[in-house]
Amino acid sequence: MLVSLPKEWVIENELSKGSVLLVDVGNDIIIRSKRESKSKEAVINYPSRYGDMPLKEITGAYLLGYDIILVKGENSISYNDRELIKDAIKRLVGLEIIDEDAHNIKAQFLLDATTLDPRKILQRINSIINGMYKDTISSFNNKNDSIMKIIRVRDEEINRQYFLLVRFLRSALLDNTLAERINLTSIDILDYRIAANLFEGVGDSIVELARLVANTKDVEMDVIDTALMIGKLQSLAVNAFLNNNRAYSIQVINEYNTLNNIFEKMKSHKDASTLNIIYMLDRIAKAWTDVADLVKTID
Repeated sequence: MLVSLPKEWVIENELSKGSVLLVDVGNDIIIRSKRESKSKEAVINYPSRYGDMPLKEITGAYLLGYDIILVKGENSISYNDRELIKDAIKRLVGLEIIDEDAHNIKAQFLLDATTLDPRKILQRINSIINGMYKDTISSFNNKNDSIMKIIRVRDEEINRQYFLLVRFLRSALLDNTLAERINLTSIDILDYRIAANLFEGVGDSIVELARLVANTKDVEMDVIDTALMIGKLQSLAVNAFLNNNRAYSIQVINEYNTLNNIFEKMKSHKDASTLNIIYMLDRIAKAWTDVADLVKTID
């Protein structure tokens, strides 16, 4: 059998006799050229064009999928600024410094995107959130001076995993081969992006919840019971999303309605500090409802 290739496509992909092609056989036959992918390099000026540290530019280049990030100094990079830049790089999973001198710091993304699994990254974030939430709830009436520090460190790890997931999802949108490998459509990738944002927001809310609890003398038992209900809501919502389980999704929405009624009754007789805790618990519960709401209503 012979396959005819469009001349324009052959020229565009610089193919000639002996060139290797990739053939994917599924419901359709897809032919791709096998060209060495070129590393994308971002050059970031130091100081930034706004006159400050280029930390946000480093994160932005990472999220946009750049493989090499070069911080290029107009003059020598000071020791303190160098440490801040290197710390920003270390906060990004897979990004490692490969070269530096007085004027430059060069980092490269060393992970193979084809080995990453968005489902596992989301599960990792969920596991960290689960531990953060349980520790925060246990501190309601058992104050722990170190809990805030522990919670903040875990939230930083959530951010690291979140940035990695966002980088991967953006790459998958631009690379059909990568998207097909993980068996996600463009809509699925968008849903994962929304879910990742909701997960990251829950992490921030738990940090705030821990701060409120630390500044509250005692938390009443009915608030603790409600907080425990939200922990179960998390498990249901994440399972609903990852397994596309509509029954779980509906259960999450129904249980949130029950929680919302409880919150409304509480608000009529609680002091200001407790009301702040209730508000934060409601924000967390609503986020899990939004995660469950991403489940497809039809196949």
